[in-house]
Amino acid sequence: MRAVGVAASAFSLAPSPSRLGRVSTVPSGRLRRFRAAHRRHPPRCRGKPTVGGVVEEDEEREDLKPERKEEEAVDTVRAVLGYFRLDEVGMDILGIALPAVLALAADPITALVDTAFVGHIGSVELAAVGVSISVFNLVSKLFNVPLLNVTTSFVAEQQAIEANSSSVGQRDEVPITREKAGEKRKFLPAVSTSLALAAGIGLMEMMGLIVGCGTLMDIVGIPVESPMRVPAEQFLTLRAYGAPPVVVALAAQGAFRGFMDTKTPLYAVVAGNLVNAILDAIFIFPLGLGVSGAALATVTSEYLAAFILLWKLNNELVLFSWNIIGGDIIRYLKSGALLIGRTIAVILPLWLSTSLAARQGPVPMAGYEISLQVWLTISLLNDALALAGQALLASEYAKGNYKQARTVLYRVLQIGGVTGVVLAGTLFLGFGSLSLLFTDDSAVLDIARSGVWFVTISQPVNAIAFVFDGLYYGVSDFAYAAYSTLFAGVVSSAFLLAVAPKFGLGGVWAGLILFMGLRAIAGFWRLGSKGGPWKIVWSETD
Repeated sequence: MRAVGVAASAFSLAPSPSRLGRVSTVPSGRLRRFRAAHRRHPPRCRGKPTVGGVVEEDEEREDLKPERKEEEAVDTVRAVLGYFRLDEVGMDILGIALPAVLALAADPITALVDTAFVGHIGSVELAAVGVSISVFNLVSKLFNVPLLNVTTSFVAEQQAIEANSSSVGQRDEVPITREKAGEKRKFLPAVSTSLALAAGIGLMEMMGLIVGCGTLMDIVGIPVESPMRVPAEQFLTLRAYGAPPVVVALAAQGAFRGFMDTKTPLYAVVAGNLVNAILDAIFIFPLGLGVSGAALATVTSEYLAAFILLWKLNNELVLFSWNIIGGDIIRYLKSGALLIGRTIAVILPLWLSTSLAARQGPVPMAGYEISLQVWLTISLLNDALALAGQALLASEYAKGNYKQARTVLYRVLQIGGVTGVVLAGTLFLGFGSLSLLFTDDSAVLDIARSGVWFVTISQPVNAIAFVFDGLYYGVSDFAYAAYSTLFAGVVSSAFLLAVAPKFGLGGVWAGLILFMGLRAIAGFWRLGSKGGPWKIVWSETD
């Protein structure tokens, strides 16, 4: 707890951040008092002061006391307002995070659209699609999330080092070359490596989901005799064909994020989701394809989004080249291996929660699915802040601008905390009406609305936990991210196994809140202990 206290004190005593390169000045209140004192006290001759002189000085000091108290109060208010104000760094964070919200939430938004349409078919189909979406997301995240985060950090680092190299004439530090003399596009090894790995990973995921569909249903707790089994397998088998474009699109998004461009991914994701909604309305009801139509609509939209991203990225960079540096591949594999371990730790409690909810029956599973999808979608709004913090922190850390890196850290945590509280209040007031979008089954709605406390209370905790993930990745603190998440995952999974069978969905939701809470505590502990790369970040000199 001592480390947590140190971290808390660091945040509370943090000075108002400023852009790098500005020189700290004497506080305005102190400067005014200094000048006032000199105006009121002209130089005196040395020697023993007269009695009258002593009395005059005492009177003047008494007159200054109210003024000093007033100025100190003003300085205190300014300090508090400065702590929460949106300075240039805060605006940079929001400028990256706001366009990233929809881009980052592509899969959850698609799942929400599918859930809304399928929910009007029936509760069995809704529960089946919920299980299939959870299985697809859990399997794909095993490789997709590590690839996305590693790409973002490595591209941001290469961009930052290139900028420094340009200023001192040392371009040989980063292997960024032009393919041809007249070629406007440049070659970043991190991007080419990421896309090559994404293509291979996507194909493997597709084959694994198709071949292992039945086994995955057995693992998640859907027996052959369950009415959910057939529609769940139909949806997952067709959904598997969307794995390659999902992985490639995430790698491309990571490259754009490294450039701190979150608008281009936003355009691609919006286009894909619009197509998904239109095709859902056509395939599910007029054509009568049911859950299969929902899967086909989703896959079509994913290929469209991937095409748009690659097309735009190809205008700026050479996407594929044989001139891939072997060291980059090794870095990807090492860092990716750590984050795969972390992703497994994230998947474990989510998988258990879905399995335990599915064993409750179709109606509880359908209600749980609505709450879970809302929770995941809203939580990713906080992950957009983590993304902004990661890109900015990676850039400043690579440049050696540690003072500015600390400023980014302070600001992203402040904005994340405020965002979590606002989301909690909004969901508490509007969750009941929001749940009506997914189904009109009263029994399912009762279950879904019972999860309002879970969805609401967890938002501030989620915000801090997600932001810390971005900060870890920004300084390549992948090892601690993996080990701390593994600890949180094991503890919360044990809690789920012990509590959920007795308390039902209430125990499931409590276990997920515990999981996010442990991750947030681990983040404060890491900053307070100043271990690993954070020792450099907290150094007093840049």
